[in-house]
Amino acid sequence: MKNIVLIGFMATGKSTVGRRLAQCLRRTFVDTDKEIEAVTGKTIAQIFAKDGEKRFRSEENLIVKKLVSREGLVIATGGGLVLNPENFRLLGENGIIIALTAPPDIIFQRVKGKKQRPLLTKGDLRENINRLLQERQGIYQKADLIVDTGTHTLYETVGQITTFINKRLSP
Repeated sequence: MKNIVLIGFMATGKSTVGRRLAQCLRRTFVDTDKEIEAVTGKTIAQIFAKDGEKRFRSEENLIVKKLVSREGLVIATGGGLVLNPENFRLLGENGIIIALTAPPDIIFQRVKGKKQRPLLTKGDLRENINRLLQERQGIYQKADLIVDTGTHTLYETVGQITTFINKRLSP
């Protein structure tokens, strides 16, 4: 059974949608950021601060390599995990890739005041969001399905994904 892989920018709801989707489909939910924290014994912010982004990205790649051998998962990825083309390719080999999106203003509202977003802490928050969205737009567009969580409720989002998955996996 193919995995369902949720990709997208930070604060688009990958973990929240992923947990609910896994529950609805009776699948195991895996959050790659939580897996990295469990393996390293550090928070994502600590890894960025002490070891740097390069180390964090290598941890993401190791987690992806472990997860792709499993089936029937709902996987919520970190926002930048699929910037590595190998990660995107590996996840797509045994997975249906769903991109969650939201307008920049909604992302801003969801992340303002939160300190655990290492890529957003330096400089102007809105500028950082817009710059990173611009840089990542192309990779998110390669998903099998794109759902805007800024205009849909959690239940509508899960419903859209479930309908798509059922059509995609039916014989």
